[in-house]
Amino acid sequence: MRISPAESQIMAALWEEGPLTADELVRKVGQPQDWGEATVKTLINRLMKKKALVSEKSEGRTRYRPLVSREAYVTSESQGLLDRLFSGQVAPLVAHFAEHRALSPEDVARLKRLIAELDDGD
Repeated sequence: MRISPAESQIMAALWEEGPLTADELVRKVGQPQDWGEATVKTLINRLMKKKALVSEKSEGRTRYRPLVSREAYVTSESQGLLDRLFSGQVAPLVAHFAEHRALSPEDVARLKRLIAELDDGD
């Protein structure tokens, strides 16, 4: 399932705050993005068709809840990026960032710990 950047804004609000009504999503996501109510409702409907959201009636109001966890989304997007840009290989991805973005000492230490943990797992 592909979630567009605009749809991911709706998902982020729901992951952060839990079930929200369409009006709450318009205020939380739509207004900062300068999206009208119709745009937000279109995004909600797309996400429901993709089975990323479900609607639930509660206290006479319809609230939307994510069916896809943030972790599953991040995993899918990360794997897609890795496959599209680096032929599914992690080392070229890390090398790219190391060459084009300064790694902090903390980043380097974290990568070393990760590699050590992976070596210990063999």
